[in-house]
Amino acid sequence: MPLPDAAELVPGFVPENELERAVAEDPELLAGLAWGKPRGGHPEGSVGAHVADLLAKLDSKGYPVETRSLLRFVALVHDGFKYRVQEWLPKTGPNHHAARARRFAERFTDDERLLATIEHHDRPYALWRKLQRRGKLDEDRFDEMMRRVPDPELLLLFIELDGSTEGKNPLPIRWFQDELRRRGLLHRSSVRQPP
Repeated sequence: MPLPDAAELVPGFVPENELERAVAEDPELLAGLAWGKPRGGHPEGSVGAHVADLLAKLDSKGYPVETRSLLRFVALVHDGFKYRVQEWLPKTGPNHHAARARRFAERFTDDERLLATIEHHDRPYALWRKLQRRGKLDEDRFDEMMRRVPDPELLLLFIELDGSTEGKNPLPIRWFQDELRRRGLLHRSSVRQPP
């Protein structure tokens, strides 16, 4: 049975450039957009419904054209490979949905800003949870992540967008903002921010 097209899986989605069109036609991503049921942090259900929610929120923000385009691509791909995670293995490294999404995105772009944002979009939350359990930040893991992220502001903008989903805890986002500021990695120029 053929999969629905991206516009059916992501209500309101219309590709705005060739990159979006290419990924939105890929059967692997379409299967990922169709996957999912309502669950903690994702009451909207399918990945496609989550992406539709993010795109609608993104449109309401008024970001500059380039920033909006980057965030749209990340939103389309970031959770699209949860369905490929092998549940019997640890959900880390190459079996993490974000690593799988990055490998998919590498077929369409070599823009490391996009690839790193996709790969690391859940890492700050994982570090925050570990901090809550242990009472101490894993500085080595944080530093390792940030060495691999060429555009910390893009990563933060996407984490803020993704974290705006109903049911998500805002505390990890505020913590990550504070960590970036404390380390001098957040410069929030007017080029990236909505007017």
